[in-house]
Amino acid sequence: MAADSGYGAFLEKFVLGPSSSSPGLPLSSLTFAVKDIFDMEGLVTGFGNPDWARTHPVATSTAPSVLALLRGGATCIGKTVMDEMAYSINGENIHYGTPRNPCAPDRVPGGSSSGSAVAVGAKLADFSIGTDTGGSVRVPASYCGIFGFRPSHGAISTSGVTPLAQSFDTVGWFARDPIILGRVGRVLLNLPELAPVKPTQIIIAEDCFKLSSIPYNIVYQPVIKAVKKLCGGDLVKHEILGDYVGINVPSLKNFMTKENTDQVYNIPSLAALSSAMRLLQMYEFKNNHGEWVTTVKPNLGPGISERVSAVLRTTGDNTDICHSIKRELRDALNALLGDSGVVVIPTVPGPPPKLQTNTSDLEIFRAKAFSLLSIAGVSGFCQVSIPLGVYDDLPVSISLVARHGSDGFLLNLVEILYDNIKEEAAALLKASGNSDALV
Repeated sequence: MAADSGYGAFLEKFVLGPSSSSPGLPLSSLTFAVKDIFDMEGLVTGFGNPDWARTHPVATSTAPSVLALLRGGATCIGKTVMDEMAYSINGENIHYGTPRNPCAPDRVPGGSSSGSAVAVGAKLADFSIGTDTGGSVRVPASYCGIFGFRPSHGAISTSGVTPLAQSFDTVGWFARDPIILGRVGRVLLNLPELAPVKPTQIIIAEDCFKLSSIPYNIVYQPVIKAVKKLCGGDLVKHEILGDYVGINVPSLKNFMTKENTDQVYNIPSLAALSSAMRLLQMYEFKNNHGEWVTTVKPNLGPGISERVSAVLRTTGDNTDICHSIKRELRDALNALLGDSGVVVIPTVPGPPPKLQTNTSDLEIFRAKAFSLLSIAGVSGFCQVSIPLGVYDDLPVSISLVARHGSDGFLLNLVEILYDNIKEEAAALLKASGNSDALV
């Protein structure tokens, strides 16, 4: 087992071998780490907070997702640090320490699956699992320069996983290369081996790239060139996604506030989508954990404390509209993509923020981030974050989003495209005067 080497990724280390030693199993010889939100028999699930760990019993069974990986032949090497109560995308934890971003030590690793991402990015484990409700796999994958997969909502059992908000909770995973990403995904999703399906269209969400501080040619040109080389240029289409969503998701008008429409840095319909997602998430979090918070009065860190306080004041007003938005968005994106289409967006609006950045200074960045993250989050679609390399010495990524239930298609597509994407990204980064080394 690899040493932590000062990365602070692990909360607890142990070795739990596979349930079968057969060398023919799909995950044989691979090691993995588990976010401290998954039940593991004989251990307390800590949920990122010492008061939670203190007030909850030892788990009497192991989450089915963890069992599937063990049965697939992988070896678990420990539990990883996470953001408190999974309620942040930064990755900072005042109780257990902030895992060190292996790509950028002065930057946040991303959360809430911070330790799981760092364990993979620092090569301490071959892959890891986390959860993604609002972005908690996609964000740390981007910040740590690795692959991160958020599956279709409901595709993988969340039994034995401490809930954040059931309307959005998913079990996701991290890997350093697309082959292992696919092997893990096929086990978790219980997918048969199928021949790859050629995409019918690759849609570039042009307006979404305007939210990013990274030059657009660095981010989406590698994908366009790879698709044209392998599948033909006629597949590539361009869309102003915000306009399409605004027209085809009528219930969003209820969240078109002055704040969401006036500010120059956002896309109004996607900002409204983000507001709906966060409202329903807050309401479900309150139902799940409000009584515990009120009774125990846990010690919560900066940012988390304020967020949880706001949760306790949340009412059920407009949550029915949020569910309508979820249905309308899924229908609208199904119509846009067809059977085998893909939307290309930035994973996040820029490089990882610096450690201990003031919360108020992050507000614009967070608003942009959740506008992007809410597309798959609200629709329930699957999304993969793909590392492109480094720009200005900081990791850069891009995301592909496919319709609900297309997880196997998306995993296959990444495997087919990635070598060409990597090659094109390296050339563009070199031409821009940046490092062409890929993480």
